[in-house]
Amino acid sequence: MLEQLYSRDVHKRPPTVRFQGRILFLTEDPELIRRQLEGEDLAWDPSIPLRDDISTDEITPGWVCYYYDEKLGEYPYVGLETGGQRPIGHKDIIGQGFVAAVSGKRRGKGSSREAAPYAERAAGIRVVIAENIERIYRENCENLGMLASTDFSLIDRIRRGEEIPLEAFIDPEAGRIERDVIEYGGLLDYAVARLKGLVQVPAIDTKPGRPMTVAEKILARHWVVDLKEDEVGVPAVKAGDTGFVRTDLRFSHEYVTPMASSFWDDFVGPDAGLNDPDSIKFFRDHLAFLDQVITEERKKAGLLDAAHALHDRQREFARRKGVRLHGELADRTGSETICHIMVQDRYALPGQVVVGSDSHTPHSGCLGCVAFGVGTTAIVNSWATKDVRLEVPPSVRVRITGEKPENVTAKDMILEVLRHPYVRDGKAIGKIIEYTGEAIEALGIDERATLTNMAAEVGGFTGIVAPDETTVGWLAERRGLDPDEVRAVIDGLQSDGDAEYEWTMEIDASELRPMVATPGDPGNGIPIDELEGPVTLDIAFAGACTAAKREDMTMYARVLREALDDGRGVSSDLRCYLHYGSVDVEAWARERGYDELFREAGIQVMPPGCGACINAGPGVSTSPDQVSISSINRNFPGRSGPGKVYLASPYTVMASAVAGRITAWQPRAAVPA
Repeated sequence: MLEQLYSRDVHKRPPTVRFQGRILFLTEDPELIRRQLEGEDLAWDPSIPLRDDISTDEITPGWVCYYYDEKLGEYPYVGLETGGQRPIGHKDIIGQGFVAAVSGKRRGKGSSREAAPYAERAAGIRVVIAENIERIYRENCENLGMLASTDFSLIDRIRRGEEIPLEAFIDPEAGRIERDVIEYGGLLDYAVARLKGLVQVPAIDTKPGRPMTVAEKILARHWVVDLKEDEVGVPAVKAGDTGFVRTDLRFSHEYVTPMASSFWDDFVGPDAGLNDPDSIKFFRDHLAFLDQVITEERKKAGLLDAAHALHDRQREFARRKGVRLHGELADRTGSETICHIMVQDRYALPGQVVVGSDSHTPHSGCLGCVAFGVGTTAIVNSWATKDVRLEVPPSVRVRITGEKPENVTAKDMILEVLRHPYVRDGKAIGKIIEYTGEAIEALGIDERATLTNMAAEVGGFTGIVAPDETTVGWLAERRGLDPDEVRAVIDGLQSDGDAEYEWTMEIDASELRPMVATPGDPGNGIPIDELEGPVTLDIAFAGACTAAKREDMTMYARVLREALDDGRGVSSDLRCYLHYGSVDVEAWARERGYDELFREAGIQVMPPGCGACINAGPGVSTSPDQVSISSINRNFPGRSGPGKVYLASPYTVMASAVAGRITAWQPRAAVPA
């Protein structure tokens, strides 16, 4: 493997770049977009209303990601919603001569899918400019050799075809590694240069003894000092330190593994082995239910065949490389698990570094891991080197104190966090989100996972809860680990009292009420009792990685037991779906009688899988006028069908399913053990 990398020739980019082409402004006004697609070039004017919060789901909707090659260039921005319309269609960008795309705040939020910048690049886009840019999306651009900037003065220079110093596209605060990746034209060529000694990873000079957060302590233990000599670990790190960290676990799913395997075969060679395949896991979870909901139109377009090809490619690559694949169920439609839930339940351990090809990889931060999502190219790089690059992010502390009301959950807590101006203004982008306080300590591991999982919606680098006695008890019960051995592992894995935080958000849990996020964005949080009038529902969905765990099942069951005791079940005015997070969760629910309870209440109970969360399974809306309440983590336009999606906790989802309208659950009695 390394010999094949050594044999490659690499060259740095010239110190200047020149672009000849058009500028595409992604605006709030759909008519302005249409005019550009018809050939008009807009003069840059700061008064142009640029679209903010463009998610990767809008750049490349889930169905577009069934492709993993140059065909993606036919589809960038087809999910972009602006002015209530979707003005960009199939093949509207490619061949139009656009070399740069400009938008507003928080470009590239949401999913870590590298298909988004890959589609832009395949359509001719070479530069993206935005007011601020989400971490994973920006890294994916850099890793693919695209340039990204927040400097709007570059627009006219690009349009004039000026020779622009490459330095103009490099953040003045960028570290040496980021600069080298950009200068070498992408991460994989940089990896070759690194192995050949053409570039040196700069040593960090953080002084030993510095007070550190729990995440910084974990990163310091995993810091790669010398790749060739396998020297790992430094006394301390601080925000801004740039380097590589050794991973303990790397995973990817069928949306990403095929593209990554294609990169691997093309760049290293089909016969090259992966570095430590036992610490790599593949998952088939995102598209296991697609056959049940895909439209005839998309079938005719070949999208179902393309989706099946993703699974076939992943399965073949897993077999060829000796990687464990958690795949489809043999006896029914569905998958063994949603990747994040199985990583939490079977694999991740406190103090580890976990990387995955999905923005919700921070899920495992509930166990005291530094777990974060990376793009396709970074996954490929890690298959060779077993490490990933990062700049240690600043830490933000979310301290939740007090005792929460009984009907308030971790989902309500995170919706409260997401609506905070600090988050809404993009100030949490790329930060480590550490959850602390007695309200956090009182949560079980599954509920903590909801908070760390949705650090992705915060825009954070990761979310983490320091491991404690709750962690010890969970690992002893769930994994059969010796409690004293776990205590030895987590010894010292707490933040120092004088550790440095960029900012602290204070929340009093006793003042929280059940929340929903109104359609369009997870940041649209509002207490249910402040909704303007009743919201009737067509669909209720219970599941996804953020709400298909054991504790979530207990919450669903508690609401339904009370309803059935009152002679009520799921409202006949809507359809209610429930997905298990894994075969382990399903078996556990059956043992406790929950599965029978769910079915008795009128729920369509589904095997494990992602499904409706990514518009690929039962529970999606089919028309714009439909209204859903859902336990998923994102309600971006089109994320779960064309309808309107309200996000809510397991309690609220199920209480609303019974009522037929959005309502908060009011507790009476616990489900018998």
